[in-house]
Amino acid sequence: MSKILIVAEHHDGTLNASTARCVSCARQIGAQSIDVLVLAADAAGVAVQAAQIEGVGQVLTLSRTENAHALAAVQAPQIAAVARNGYSHLLAPSTTWGKDVLPRVAALLGVAQVSDICAVDSAYAFKRPIYAGNAIVSVSAPTDQLLVGTVRTASYPAAGGGGAATVQALELDVALPSHTRFVELHAGKSDRPDLQSAAKVVSGGRALGSADNFKIIYALADRLGAAVGASRAAVDAGYVPSDLQVGQTGKIIAPELYIAVGISGAIQHLTGIKDAGTIVAINKDGEAPIFEIADIGLVGDLFQLVPELTAAL
Repeated sequence: MSKILIVAEHHDGTLNASTARCVSCARQIGAQSIDVLVLAADAAGVAVQAAQIEGVGQVLTLSRTENAHALAAVQAPQIAAVARNGYSHLLAPSTTWGKDVLPRVAALLGVAQVSDICAVDSAYAFKRPIYAGNAIVSVSAPTDQLLVGTVRTASYPAAGGGGAATVQALELDVALPSHTRFVELHAGKSDRPDLQSAAKVVSGGRALGSADNFKIIYALADRLGAAVGASRAAVDAGYVPSDLQVGQTGKIIAPELYIAVGISGAIQHLTGIKDAGTIVAINKDGEAPIFEIADIGLVGDLFQLVPELTAAL
């Protein structure tokens, strides 16, 4: 049996759903115990949320002023110090944050990292995607050392609530680097759901033609209560910011409903949505690759179909 530590991802005092998805992965590994580590300036609020995840036995908190901002260089030494305390596995979500911090932790621990775990064969054997998701490879890790891995959260459902884990505050004497420090954050404000955890997503592609035309995507998303995404071509064209990009070099998502508007379906984009529940494609090209994986397809002018759909809803 395994003793697993999961590093929690959170923002503005709210626990990200990716943490609960990591718990689902840990349960597949056959964990004897699952602990969640929360790093923050004041970790109490996030710890309460983590304690409610079903399957979590204990929540560990590290409250330090240096943890006010999620800086990988600052967090990594603290995570490594906690992970050395008898854990067999250390997991974090394969999100932008997880991909930043966990390789540093693995380096500090002197072990290799297993990235993008999408299936568990055994406690030390996993499957992960390669070649832009065109192939799935089986990998094995040494059983005599701590396993560090990032979890492809789109491959796992979020663990349920109703848990009642204990919360323990830790105090570590760990020297933190000063060469990396927070300066400022520029972030867009939106009332729409988070792209990586949303149940419904509406994405637009290069066929929209301009940033102004993207307003029909926003209108449909708002009517559905959905998040907004985009193809890399739309991002490169400057129609939307890069944090909306879906695909191999963007965000990997698994919503219940994914609507692709004016997206041809390059393999890099399909990699990011292959675990979606229902895929709807709207494109004027009936031969577009997106229709090969779509559950529902509409062939026609998106500038006519999308407003009609929005009005019907």
